[in-house]
Amino acid sequence: MTRTESTSSAQVLKKTQPEEFDLVILGGGTGSTVAAWTFAGEGKKVAVVDRKYIGGSCPNIACLPSKNIIHSAKVVDYVRRSKEFGITCDGFAIDMSGVRDRKRKMVSGLNEMYLDNYKKTGAEFICGTGRFLAPRTVEVTLADGTTRQLRGANVIVSTGTRATLEKIPDLAEAQPLTHIEALELGQVPEHLLVIGGGYVGVELAQAMRRFGSKVTVFDRNARLMAREDPDVCDALRCLLADEGIDILLNARIKQVSGKSGDSVSVVVVQNGEQNGIEKVLKGSHVLVATGRIPNTEGLGLELAGVELTDRGYVKVDERLQTTAPGVWAIGEVAGSPQFTHISIDDFRVVHSNLTGGNRVTTGRQVPYCLFTDPELARIGLSETEAMARGIAYRLFKVPMETNLRAHTLSETRGFVKALVEADSDRILGFTAFGAGAGETLAAVQIAMIAGLPYTALRDAVLTHPTLVEGLTSLFSSASSAHNVAETRGAQIPAA
Repeated sequence: MTRTESTSSAQVLKKTQPEEFDLVILGGGTGSTVAAWTFAGEGKKVAVVDRKYIGGSCPNIACLPSKNIIHSAKVVDYVRRSKEFGITCDGFAIDMSGVRDRKRKMVSGLNEMYLDNYKKTGAEFICGTGRFLAPRTVEVTLADGTTRQLRGANVIVSTGTRATLEKIPDLAEAQPLTHIEALELGQVPEHLLVIGGGYVGVELAQAMRRFGSKVTVFDRNARLMAREDPDVCDALRCLLADEGIDILLNARIKQVSGKSGDSVSVVVVQNGEQNGIEKVLKGSHVLVATGRIPNTEGLGLELAGVELTDRGYVKVDERLQTTAPGVWAIGEVAGSPQFTHISIDDFRVVHSNLTGGNRVTTGRQVPYCLFTDPELARIGLSETEAMARGIAYRLFKVPMETNLRAHTLSETRGFVKALVEADSDRILGFTAFGAGAGETLAAVQIAMIAGLPYTALRDAVLTHPTLVEGLTSLFSSASSAHNVAETRGAQIPAA
């Protein structure tokens, strides 16, 4: 072999040798991002691989962009109600491209901030498509077609989920909007047909209605947000109905025709298959918000020894370890509750277990907030869940009208309620439907974490006038008892 040939062979060998990292993260979501910055800040060599988004879905196409646009819709509502606040506003127009541009500007700023943090911590962000070639070994295909091989002492899978299209005849051909496309609209839809009455469907239905769309929501359940308590579902339905949104419940979509963005028709059957009433509704756009599926295809997980559940999520234990040594999974792809704050806590679980700790996912609190206006927020047990488990409880419930700060805001719609254990003062759950619900929830959650009795909130000296001060009124009100005999055998409604 000549010297030239020897050198050439060595170069080829070098190119095929994986680059060594302490941690390789497949998928760049929020949990991944915080993991990368944290481990890199601790001196580890870290690489994050994502196909498109710096920071994953949350700051780019999901949580933050949607709340940005929802806030613009709230401003529209304030303008529309301006006379109520003593302000004269004679006519206004919605510039949807301006709404979109405000969102885009925010996203761009977040991307820059994230990249700056990558540089500061020393973690490497790689924009490309990653897949396993072997245990703990990932191949990344870059935009120019070249590839890199990365091997991690540990690997985290965090590829998230995506919106699913139900198997409705001709739905895919209609090119429906998902939340991604809905947040990129440059014009207000003339008539938006929303398939699905869950988080995404309800939030965007209200926002688009406020921008000026005619909106129709279809849901297959008997109630919107069907997993919530009946009083919550009714309050949400009344909210949307009062804003002029048409709601069709117990509705099954038989067929979709046309093209979203032009003209689209939906054939729907209400109130059962046999005796149901068939209707045809026409709109300009159709939005699908009926659930999500995990992004596990094409990752080569089988080559890494990573197994999936029967629902297609990565199989993990309570420490978020997969079936492959040295491979972990966090966030939605691991079947965790689909919230950004949970993906961050998933990172904490993995970080603890990689640094000598013993943290698990079992038994943790899962708070959530629906960003309608007003908001819906919940932590712990709902009444429906307590009934299904036969748990006796005392119920405290007051309308938002009892909150003096809400009166100053002209935002008195809704209620707050809390479940307290029947034979102790322990808070079991809290639900708020009203102004500032998400912020108020945090105060109750912290009390629950600390193991404080409800009387600690009842007797606390809270600033006046604030929305959180309403907790004093709530826990000072008369409670109603719900004993085991009354509640045993109740059923949680189907999703």
